[in-house]
Amino acid sequence: MHLRPFAKATWLSLSMLPLVTGGALPANGQTAPGYDTRVFQATAAIQPQVVQWRRDIHAHPELSNQEVRTGKLVADHLRRLGYEVRTGAARTGVIGILRGGKPGRTVALRADMDALPIAEPQGLPFASKVMATWEGRTVPVMHACGHDAHVAMLMGAAEILAAMKADIPGTVILIFQPAEEGAPNGEEGGAPLLIKQGALNAPKPDAVFGLHVVPGETGLLMWRPGPFMAASDTWEIAVKGQQTHGAMPWKGIDAASLAADIVHAFNQIAARQLEVSKAPIVLSVGEIHLGSRHNIIPGEFQMAGTLRTFDQAMRTIAISKIENALKTIGGQYGATVEIRFSASNPVTSNDAKLAAQMRPTLTRAARGLVDDNANFVMGSEDFAAYEALGPTMFYHLGIGKDAAPNHSPLFTIDEAALEVGVRAHVLTALDFLFESRASSADKTATRH
Repeated sequence: MHLRPFAKATWLSLSMLPLVTGGALPANGQTAPGYDTRVFQATAAIQPQVVQWRRDIHAHPELSNQEVRTGKLVADHLRRLGYEVRTGAARTGVIGILRGGKPGRTVALRADMDALPIAEPQGLPFASKVMATWEGRTVPVMHACGHDAHVAMLMGAAEILAAMKADIPGTVILIFQPAEEGAPNGEEGGAPLLIKQGALNAPKPDAVFGLHVVPGETGLLMWRPGPFMAASDTWEIAVKGQQTHGAMPWKGIDAASLAADIVHAFNQIAARQLEVSKAPIVLSVGEIHLGSRHNIIPGEFQMAGTLRTFDQAMRTIAISKIENALKTIGGQYGATVEIRFSASNPVTSNDAKLAAQMRPTLTRAARGLVDDNANFVMGSEDFAAYEALGPTMFYHLGIGKDAAPNHSPLFTIDEAALEVGVRAHVLTALDFLFESRASSADKTATRH
């Protein structure tokens, strides 16, 4: 699909709007900054283009570390807008740098780009028909987690911020990140690789913001200070028993029954053996590979799943109980059981001071539709890696109360939410930079 760039004449007229006060007033009665009118008009004007971008990216999804087309779309867009563009970040990522017309601090906004190996029902006119190779297998590909919307919203924010460049006190970094869902086995990727490469060292952001679309009231912005999204561990189990005929189970070691006992034991660990009132915890089985024929009892199998935690002590206890359960079950059957853990993401936490500072910002962006004490989220995010750079804030954007959950083949979004997401990106960047400048000016005046 050919995407026509938004008309320059439109943005020239928007960029000439004065910085007047009293734009869209926040629900808490605070006076909106002078650029709100300009931002609200700009987000409304670019909404059709953001929808078009989102649908194009949705129709052409790419798996982790394979986001070549998406990266080129983003890089070409940013270059047209006059950004300094760096490609190849964490393999296929793109970083855009906008240096404002006035001195100030640096803020970063992040969107992830990768899709998932999921087959999409062909109900939408822009549904994915893409097939790709993943770890040696040919798989269908779908944007079942909303990363298509993330990229489109940040592209829209890039255009609005570029039009305001002369007035921006500081620098805006846009991070279009690959492989948030996890790199293929044997490869590095995502935010950890981007940080490891030093891709954000020059300039280094003073704060990093990100958002994620989730089922919920359309346009609702949700977050909580402190721990927000869970840490995740991936575990893999290999079991060796003894294969036998399906009619003579007593002559072998029944791996299928052993697998059932493991699943039952794991459910007991999460529900009955850990103090869930202290912190949430989830232990789930996602894969079981065993068997080749209806009348053969398999002698071995592989199993994989995830452990989600918020508390390090509980994580340690959970791993110990998992290992003990496997040792006991394996011993009962006379089978050998091996397990391997690999940590994926740490807890994603919101800096309390930054979250408090940005509450009025997000309240304005969502026209008062916010929840700043949202529930803990058991999903995990590699956005947590950006905490190594300084204070971070991650929040969720509702895309429909009846939306299917993320990672479902039925996942879709109410595109009306995109305008709120673009506005949130723009206002968090502007408010952070303008408030930082004002704070610095106050400190200077106090010293003198």
